[in-house]
Amino acid sequence: MAELTFHLKDFDGPLELLLALVQAHKMDLHDIPILDLIDQYTAVVAEAQRAEPDIASSFLAMAAQLVEMKSFLLLPRSQEASRLTQALTGRLIEYDRCRRLAGQLRSRARGVTVYTRQPAVLEGGNLYPLRHAPQLLADCWRAMAGRARPQPPWQESFEPLVAAPFGSVESRVVHVLRGLATGRVRQLGQLFSPQQELSATVATFLAVLELVRAGRVEIAPDGALRICRGRLPRRKEEQDGES
Repeated sequence: MAELTFHLKDFDGPLELLLALVQAHKMDLHDIPILDLIDQYTAVVAEAQRAEPDIASSFLAMAAQLVEMKSFLLLPRSQEASRLTQALTGRLIEYDRCRRLAGQLRSRARGVTVYTRQPAVLEGGNLYPLRHAPQLLADCWRAMAGRARPQPPWQESFEPLVAAPFGSVESRVVHVLRGLATGRVRQLGQLFSPQQELSATVATFLAVLELVRAGRVEIAPDGALRICRGRLPRRKEEQDGES
């Protein structure tokens, strides 16, 4: 039988060379005589290396793996040899299927007209017009790279809470009574303003509730406020305590 000659430059990689050896020697892809295939592959690579010393390193790397695999195959009942054999067979079967599918797609693409156009020209300059702080750009880059670390909150974020003036209910009671006594406040809405602090709004609301509960202030249905002068009526709880 005539000896087959292979040129490594005709193959895209070591798997394609192994498949060519399997087909050339009519081996069953699902039951490959691994030792024969290894001997044939290493012989082809050794011959090609003598003729072309600068052959692709991928062919040499596969030859080294196959030689190591052969050493396990020569051992009796080697589990590592069985694992390597299954892995190599699976890679060859998968590569053969991919090559067949690529051939089918290539045959379907024959005779198909493909239209292309020149890339569209963008209007305006290619430079980003805005300017940002370098630290902000670095934080964005780390976030996109998936390496963002939780940053401690800035001091400025707490200033509105810490520096906000605290309004007590007692001071707002005095404020409401003084406004009613001087006539400066006549309606309930005059006690609240969107410009005042949230704590002052809450304290004013609680102050009005306390004055109404104590009988010092009355609220009309239209929101008008009236201060109750004179002696306050005793609460029911106090009357029950004396009886």
